[in-house]
Amino acid sequence: MPNAAPSFPSQNPPPRAVQADPPVPPLEEARSLDSVQPGGGFCFGLEAAWGRWRRRWLRRIRPGYVTRMEKARQGRCERCPHDVIDARDLKLVRNGCGYWFREEDDRFRWRSQLRLARAGLAEVVFSSVLCLAVGLPLGLAATVQGGWPLWLATAVVAGLWFQLVWFFRDPPRAIPDDPSALVSPSDGVVTHLDEVDAKGFPGDRAFRVSIYLSPFDVHLNRIPRDAKVVSVRYFRGRFLNARRPDCVQRNEQLWTDFVEPNGRPLRVKQISGALARRLVCWLKLDEQVRMGDRYGMIKYGSRTEVLLPTQEALELAVRVGQRVNAGSTVLLRFTGNGDGRGERRA
Repeated sequence: MPNAAPSFPSQNPPPRAVQADPPVPPLEEARSLDSVQPGGGFCFGLEAAWGRWRRRWLRRIRPGYVTRMEKARQGRCERCPHDVIDARDLKLVRNGCGYWFREEDDRFRWRSQLRLARAGLAEVVFSSVLCLAVGLPLGLAATVQGGWPLWLATAVVAGLWFQLVWFFRDPPRAIPDDPSALVSPSDGVVTHLDEVDAKGFPGDRAFRVSIYLSPFDVHLNRIPRDAKVVSVRYFRGRFLNARRPDCVQRNEQLWTDFVEPNGRPLRVKQISGALARRLVCWLKLDEQVRMGDRYGMIKYGSRTEVLLPTQEALELAVRVGQRVNAGSTVLLRFTGNGDGRGERRA
């Protein structure tokens, strides 16, 4: 690639220079992932407990099914700490387990067609049960006794339930078939187009596209380019409001590093917020991924950043303040890498 600074289209003037960010979380504080949601959480714990109970029940009541699934199980997992009977048991530990199942052996793959994020199904079930337990008595009381306060309380609970479920929606996206494009890893609003300090990049500097996600945005993350996963690191931190400039240095975050076939490094950072306290990533090291593939999510309002080498020749396709959609909005194009060839959907 030519050694050129990023070029900006005429309709999008170069962003005003900003002061360099304070140091990012030290790399020595990074932790490797032992699950797809390294920060844990109440619903995560409930789902893990349900899995343990389900596996005990299957071994006691359906030993034939357990035997069939053991024969269908693929891969190897030396000294495997994970108890895996069927594909459901990989949901929480996929990134650290060597076992896998063919699609035809996954009897629960239909859950991916629900248009709800599978990583959030536990939250959907829990919030539905909780809202039903509160809303049903309120609705019955409003029906019998009448009065606008009871109807208002019932409507508030119903609205809360709808928002909690709507948050985990997983809409299809049209993925550009453009070898020069880098697509957005998340929904939200572009807040920064600048250079920042970034260890691991040439000169420890990187060009950054930073995106703020409100609680009303889709929170699934998607792959920005065809690449190989080379590193996944988790950093504990605080839970400041994701609109604060210092949240990218102080908040809990998860970094995924990719390398493209031509050797170009990329990094996507999932950053927590005041409400978003659970980062999810199910990628394995050395896994080959495609642009637009789902790979993780952030549970409730947050920030996502994508970093790339500063010396790359590129043309920006977005501006600060613009809304973007994960997997379908082109953030920038690397110059000289070809033209688009239609679209695909995923």
